[in-house]
Amino acid sequence: MVSEAEGCAILKRVFELHGYRIASDVHLAIGDVELTADGWDAVARVGYEYMTHEAGDHLDLTADEIEELGRRMERGELFMFIIDEERIDVPEDLEWAARTFLAEVARRRGGG
Repeated sequence: MVSEAEGCAILKRVFELHGYRIASDVHLAIGDVELTADGWDAVARVGYEYMTHEAGDHLDLTADEIEELGRRMERGELFMFIIDEERIDVPEDLEWAARTFLAEVARRRGGG
């Protein structure tokens, strides 16, 4: 698994390489969902949450809240990359997943 610090550093680098201006540890209140996103671009409304046991993220963001964020993404209101550390074995997997997510964001916004 990739640690919280390493995962967040990878995600920040990938998102910034794609042109996003990422602020770290941003408190968000989106409808009924409140979370502290690991990274967030407020202008683009794009961000990420790397869910780790180390950071207690599994207690902070419920399945219902993840579904609510998913509905908002379907409507194009925002794009939040949420990935669980248990799905990541090596840093390259996390980088690939983030790049794939950002390619989909670009496609949905008509840029790719």
